[in-house]
Amino acid sequence: MLWQIIFILVVLIPLVAIILDSQVGRALASRLERRGLEAPPDVLQERLAYLEGEVERLSQEVERLSEESEFLTRLLAGRAGEDPDSALPPGEPRS
Repeated sequence: MLWQIIFILVVLIPLVAIILDSQVGRALASRLERRGLEAPPDVLQERLAYLEGEVERLSQEVERLSEESEFLTRLLAGRAGEDPDSALPPGEPRS
C-alpha cells in the first residue's frame, strides 16, 4: 500500500509540473491574476486621471526638448559657416 502511494506521488509530481508549465496552465494563472486586479470604479477613475496628467506632462516635456533640439541645430549650423547671428535668438550675447 505504501509503495502504491509513493509510486502515485512520483508520477503525479512531474505530471503537475508539465501541466502548470503548459499554455493551459499559464492561461489559468493569468486568469487568476486578473481576477485579483479588479478594482472598484473610483480607483480606476483615479488611475485614469493620474495617467492623463502624466501624458500631458510628457507631451510638454517632448515639446520643450523639440524646441531645444531645434535651437541647438540652428546654433551648430551657425558655427559651420553660416551667419552665426541668425542662429542665436535675439538678445543673446555672442561668445
